[in-house]
Amino acid sequence: MDMKTLKELEAEIDRIKSRNQRVEADKAWETSFTRRMFISMSTYVLMVIFMAVLQVDKPFVSAVIPAVAYLISTVSLGMLKSWWLRKQ
Repeated sequence: MDMKTLKELEAEIDRIKSRNQRVEADKAWETSFTRRMFISMSTYVLMVIFMAVLQVDKPFVSAVIPAVAYLISTVSLGMLKSWWLRKQ
């Protein structure tokens, strides 16, 4: 069995800490209000364009539905996840 030196162990710990920081930052982004709002606004803009091309009446009003549905789904999935984790 290879014996790691103290420096090798310290370097490995530093790599693990660095990875953990990246994972925590990714998780923070995934659950951030900024990300949710960006996706919601992007959905709204794309749906307005799509509905305008299809000549849907009132595309600016109709495009609100999928954007709001996305926001509701992000909230409800969090609650569903919490419930599921309690059951495990």
